[in-house]
Amino acid sequence: MIEYDQQNKGRFDLGGKRLKSKRNNYIVGIYVRLSRDDERAGESLSIENQKAMLIKYVREQGWTLHDIYVDDGISGTTFGREGVQRLLGDAKSGIINTIVVKDLSRFGRNYIQVGQYIDYIFPSFGIRFIAVSDNIDTAGTNSTAMDMMPITNVFNEWYAANTSRKVRAIFASNARRGKSNMSYPPYGYVFSDDGKRTFVINDEISENVVRIFEMRARGISPSQIAATFNEESIQTPQDYKVEKLGKYASVNSFHLWTDATVRKILANPAYIGNLALQRRTTVSYKNHKQIYRPEDDWIVTENAHPAIIPKELWNRVREVERSVSQGKKTRRGFTHPFSGLMFCADCGGKMKMEYYSLKRNGQVSNIVYNFNCGCHKRLGKAYCFNHYIKAADVESILLDDIKSKANFIVANEDEVRKSYLLSQIQASEKTEAENRYELERKKKRFEKLDSLIEGAFEEKLEGKIPEEICLKLIEKYTAERQELSDAIKNLETTGNTFQQAKTDVDDFIGRIKKHLNEVSITRELCLELIDKIVIGGSPSVTGKPQEIEIYYKIDLKSVI
Repeated sequence: MIEYDQQNKGRFDLGGKRLKSKRNNYIVGIYVRLSRDDERAGESLSIENQKAMLIKYVREQGWTLHDIYVDDGISGTTFGREGVQRLLGDAKSGIINTIVVKDLSRFGRNYIQVGQYIDYIFPSFGIRFIAVSDNIDTAGTNSTAMDMMPITNVFNEWYAANTSRKVRAIFASNARRGKSNMSYPPYGYVFSDDGKRTFVINDEISENVVRIFEMRARGISPSQIAATFNEESIQTPQDYKVEKLGKYASVNSFHLWTDATVRKILANPAYIGNLALQRRTTVSYKNHKQIYRPEDDWIVTENAHPAIIPKELWNRVREVERSVSQGKKTRRGFTHPFSGLMFCADCGGKMKMEYYSLKRNGQVSNIVYNFNCGCHKRLGKAYCFNHYIKAADVESILLDDIKSKANFIVANEDEVRKSYLLSQIQASEKTEAENRYELERKKKRFEKLDSLIEGAFEEKLEGKIPEEICLKLIEKYTAERQELSDAIKNLETTGNTFQQAKTDVDDFIGRIKKHLNEVSITRELCLELIDKIVIGGSPSVTGKPQEIEIYYKIDLKSVI
């Protein structure tokens, strides 16, 4: 019986005597790999075909086969593969002293890492490496195949890069045609059985999606939503996917909702019927870490499938996400309706909430909230002065103002709408004229840059300017061209002022009608109607009544 000394990489018998190496005393590890891209090559690259070929080769040499190491469906650009890591571990431990693969690309397509293993790591551990089809054998260092190995490595990586580009292009082409390559649909949907993989609403869990959006629209944070779902033992999307759809859980999970899970749902336009593809990509063909693309780079097909939530609810959630603040919670987990929405009129800083409890018979009977300039509280009167105000006073003033405006809007809805549209169009006429002028100016410069780049090439070819100067000019013109392209795109996609203003006023009128009969101020009401509330200085300092300015989601000063 033979044992291995892992520290000294030697082979010993049970008496501890070192065994001399013999020419045929090779303990072999066969490595086979197949990626999804390789599957197109057919049976020649199949796992079973590789195994059969290499087992035959090892037997013909009269060597001992220790084990076969397999990675199925994994790219060769990464060495984080389970099979290859087990292979390398056994090789470094002295369990095997020979590695046999079908060809160099089976071991890997990253020429730097492959070269490091073959040229440095394997020799230092006394490991022989053989790539049968490429005629590469590290025992014959003077062979032509070994001389060509660096070029073979580079070609293998080029192949991986080229394949990656082709696959990305296919995915992008399919996305433009509205064809999804998703392995499973978003939470709340299932695939249709019509062969087109269209999203169909899953009635079993779609109400959870609606509830998440409604809670967020009321100002409830994603972490609070997650905590609520956990308290109610609602199954997580990951667990549902594993249990109901038979999908493998690729990540570790505590079987609990998290704020990240909720945010992922809130950000997915699939829930308003839009198929948004190409939302994620990988860092590169070597680094498979998933990253999100900018929203402008998504490929979106509108009304591609039934919506789970209405567009109005989606827009309300977007407003909450863009809000000046998500609101601070008290120790009891309460978020005040005004939290993050009140500002100091003098320094512009946020108003800081304070509260204290009123007790009766040793029990808390009421909690009183008030606000003051946050900068004054933190930095003192040298920075800003006292703006103390009771929250109850602001609530009373705001509620009366909302009711007054709501009643006026209901009684004069058509006039309010017309007045608002007129004011917005008049205000935007000058801006639109400036945008048109700027757009034409940038387009002319963009066209000029094309001729400048072409001219630089011609002058370089004619020998009028050195190559170094030519490259610098082209680099400069190309960078400016890209900046202009982005600016032109932004100017051209500026929305129609009238249509946008009409959408805004119609939406706001619907919201304020909804709160016509409110008897108290809620967080949802504030997030739907109020942009900010600006608080003037305290009367004890200014000697005059404290001023409060209420800014609504649309400018009502021009119409009411």
